[in-house]
Amino acid sequence: MVIHFAKIVRWPNLLIIAVTQYLAAVLLISDNSFESVLHDSAFMVLIISTIFIAAGGYLINDYYDIKIDYVNKPDRVVAGRFISRRQILFAHTLLTALGILGGTYVSIKIGMLNVLAAGLLWLYSNQLKRMPLWGNFAIASLTALSVYLVYFYYQQSFFLILSYTAFAFYMSLIREIIKDMEDLKGDKAFGLRTLPISIGMHKTKNAIYFIIVLFLLTVSYLLFEEPKFFKVLGGLFLSLLILFIGITRADKPNDYKRLSRWSKIIMLLGLLSMLLFL
Repeated sequence: MVIHFAKIVRWPNLLIIAVTQYLAAVLLISDNSFESVLHDSAFMVLIISTIFIAAGGYLINDYYDIKIDYVNKPDRVVAGRFISRRQILFAHTLLTALGILGGTYVSIKIGMLNVLAAGLLWLYSNQLKRMPLWGNFAIASLTALSVYLVYFYYQQSFFLILSYTAFAFYMSLIREIIKDMEDLKGDKAFGLRTLPISIGMHKTKNAIYFIIVLFLLTVSYLLFEEPKFFKVLGGLFLSLLILFIGITRADKPNDYKRLSRWSKIIMLLGLLSMLLFL
C-alpha cells in the first residue's frame, strides 16, 4: 500500500519541490545558510504544506483520469487497481486540508494561496485539462508559484528568484504540452480538447517554438536586472536548442516521451544551477 501510495503522489516530484524551495532559500537569499534555514520552523512548515497540496493534486488528478490512464499508460495505473477511488479521495481531502492549515500557520496570505492552489488543482483535474492550453497554464503557474513562495516568505532577492520562477513556469508549460502530444490517443478517445487535438500536431510544435523564444526573451530581460543569472544562460540555451531540434524530428509517442524526460532533466539542471550562487 505504501509503495503504491508513494507512486500515485509522484514522490520524486514532491522531493524536487522540497529541494527546490530549500535550495532557493539557502542559495538565493543572501542572509541565509543551510543551518539557518533548517532551523526556520515556519519555512519548513511552508515546504511541507506545499508538498501536501501538490500530493493532493496528484491524487485528485488520478481519481478523475483512471479510464484515460488505462489507454495512455496502462502499465503505470495505480488508482482503482491497487488503491480504491474512495481511499484516493479521502487521502486527497486529508492532504489538502493539512496543506491549507500548514500554510495558514505560516501566514494567512500563504494559507489563502494554498486554498487557491488546491482549488486550481481540482479545477484542472475536473475541467481545465480537457481544454486547450488552460490546463497547461494552470500547472505551469502552480509550478512557478512553488518557487515564488520563497520570495513571498523572505521578501528578498526579487529578480533572482523571479528568474527561477520564470524558468519553472516556461519549462513546466513546455513539458505539459509535450505530454499532451504523447497522450494524444487516449485524450482523443475520451473527448479531451487538448492543444494537439484542437489545432493539430504541426501547429502545436509551432506553439512550443514560440514559447521557447518567449522563454529566452524573458530570461534575457531578467539578465539586465540580475547579472549573476548570466552564469546559467549558456547551459539553458544549449538545453533548449537540443529540445527544439528534438521537437522538429518527433512524430511518434515514444519520441514525445523522450522529449518529456529531457524537459524534466532541463528542470533538474536548472535546480542544480542554483549551486553556482554559493
